[in-house]
Amino acid sequence: MENQLVWQEEYCIGVEVIDKEHQRLFKIINKLLAFNEEEKKNQRTCQEGIKYFKGHAMKHFAEEEAYMASIGYEGLQRHRHIHKGFREHTLPALEQELEQTGYAPEAMDHFLGVCAGWLIGHTLTEDQAITGGKVSLWEGLLPEEELAAIKKVIIQLVFDMFHLESQVVSDTYGGEKFGKGVYYRLTYGAAGEETRQEIILVFEEKLLINTVGKIMGFQSNKMDSMLVHAARYTARQFAGRVMEHLPAASRFEMQEENLLSYEQFQRVFQREKPQVSLLFNTGGAGYFAYCAIASHLLEKGVGTPIENENAMAEVEKYLSKRGEQEKQEEAQHKRKILVVDDSATIRQGMKQLLEGDYEVSLAESGASAFRAISLEQPDLVLLDYEMPVCDGRQTLEMLRSVKEFENVPVIFLTGRRDRESMIQVMPLNPAGYLLKYLKPQEIKSKIDQFFQKGEA
Repeated sequence: MENQLVWQEEYCIGVEVIDKEHQRLFKIINKLLAFNEEEKKNQRTCQEGIKYFKGHAMKHFAEEEAYMASIGYEGLQRHRHIHKGFREHTLPALEQELEQTGYAPEAMDHFLGVCAGWLIGHTLTEDQAITGGKVSLWEGLLPEEELAAIKKVIIQLVFDMFHLESQVVSDTYGGEKFGKGVYYRLTYGAAGEETRQEIILVFEEKLLINTVGKIMGFQSNKMDSMLVHAARYTARQFAGRVMEHLPAASRFEMQEENLLSYEQFQRVFQREKPQVSLLFNTGGAGYFAYCAIASHLLEKGVGTPIENENAMAEVEKYLSKRGEQEKQEEAQHKRKILVVDDSATIRQGMKQLLEGDYEVSLAESGASAFRAISLEQPDLVLLDYEMPVCDGRQTLEMLRSVKEFENVPVIFLTGRRDRESMIQVMPLNPAGYLLKYLKPQEIKSKIDQFFQKGEA
């Protein structure tokens, strides 16, 4: 995950103790989001970061509930129930996945995606509702006993259809991302009635590959049109089986289906209040969500209706848009390079040369480089060998003495070929050397090649 949470004024509710803790939670999540792949593989690092997040979240819940009680807020019990669900169900389920997978990067992405999404959604709706800024998203939920019955039905269906054990991660799923998702919307209605029942199923892409794809003998790790069509029909059967257990919806028949983008899916959540919104984990096969919106007059134009005549074209268009979006997201993510040199001319020259394709930061000494790396670890350090006070070799020795930085790639920038100096720094494991007198495009080409080799 490369995204970062950006604190905005609209998140403030005007209560200092709550706003400050919100900002602190955002910063902690951002620190976890900024972990690189090596840090995600370090179980100890992840455990400490998550422990820190949990401690502040629990403190925040207690302070927020105390404030609501002090002002006689009528939604306190609902708000407390949502906190309890996150504390007793969502976090333990996410932590269980982390433990079972040995803190695999994908499990970390699940944890961060759900927690970051929950934090933003909760701040923008439930917390704003405390001071009258917004209306609660969860006012229309079914009673607990009815929700429990639907959970039981879905868990049994998943086992019957795919032989997968599943568990509820959240019973107030607010539309958080949990990996590459497929968003499938179904609307049901009865003859002569204007109101509709709306169901949205969200599948992590790998879950469809691990279930429907496996049944079909699918060999690829990517979605194609055949798998999407098969998933559509499987999802229709799944939703229909759940509807059979809802007496109020027994008269309904499916009338429309859409494949939605994540943005379209979010708009539905912003517009309507769900009766049911559940997030499930299937024990490593992938995540999925089941959302049901109460009978209402549907807004048209959320997505293009899929019918027999346009099904092939709509699925192809959907896959094409997903592919374009993935390319755009990949292009937006830039590798981070730290340039360390005592010459301002060299620093600015390297920045101008590289900033088109990389995120470039600058440091003028070994000490400032160490501070910069401590705050935000780069993907590559370009380190001047001949610096005063603390030269390149000493700077690299300092980096390698810290466990978190022992694998940071460092390429020396040097103005001379000095075989003896190069031999001296070999035990410090530099990633290479770059001669400053090379042509700019040669320097750029060698840096590009470094990253291309790493990807390969």
